[in-house]
Amino acid sequence: MSVSDQIATNLPYLRRYARALTGSQQSGDTYVRATLEAALADNALRDEIAASRAALYGAFTRIWSTGHVEDQGLGGSGERHEQAAHTRLARIAPTHRQALLLTTVEDFSRDDTASILGVTPVDVDVLVDQAIAEIDAESATEVLIIEDEPLISMQLEGLVSELGHKVVGTAATHSQAVDIFERHPAGLVLADIQLADGSSGIEAVEDLLKFADVPVIFITAYPERLLTGERPEPTYLVTKPFQEATVRAAISQALFFGSSKPLA
Repeated sequence: MSVSDQIATNLPYLRRYARALTGSQQSGDTYVRATLEAALADNALRDEIAASRAALYGAFTRIWSTGHVEDQGLGGSGERHEQAAHTRLARIAPTHRQALLLTTVEDFSRDDTASILGVTPVDVDVLVDQAIAEIDAESATEVLIIEDEPLISMQLEGLVSELGHKVVGTAATHSQAVDIFERHPAGLVLADIQLADGSSGIEAVEDLLKFADVPVIFITAYPERLLTGERPEPTYLVTKPFQEATVRAAISQALFFGSSKPLA
């Protein structure tokens, strides 16, 4: 596989990771762009990232950890959210969140995660434990689940309850989601994108965000429908079939930033 093909294959997933790490699509894409520009200017780096997906993420991590990339995405309607996200990141060491995202959302092995972060596998275990402790310490909130498959809905409801949150309702259609949210505004939404009656979970979320700015995590078997680069993309995206640890990581990140601004 050529360098360009290797990067093209992994780019949507690196962008997903960057968004979850930084808290916004614009900021995440700024760091991804800086990584690609560095590779274009450095033949050795270009050869390195062509070797494996882990090498690409390792190069991104080095760029991101310097913090010297000028972010052009802090203006416009997203300014308040993105400034708040950067303020929180400035106060909290991010390495444990990186370890959790890499091992769950991005599904890297313990050894690959250690290589990406420049630490030992034992260090990875410690960092993930710290991230889990952060999840457990999160303030409880109310959660709306938009999912048309009963077994998956029940699984998510159980997971959310185990984390100490309250499920205000589960919806299988667009109209049900809006009805529940109008009666019981939630502090977090978990949403599929293809619902029982053929309606769209994306459109349902757009309607919910007219009532309140709440973090949204999309959980779908069709991530490519949201990773097109043609419109603002969700910050938090989990692919089915999912690991419960992946959903836990996404919930932690979404509540950490307090807002996801997933759609225009």
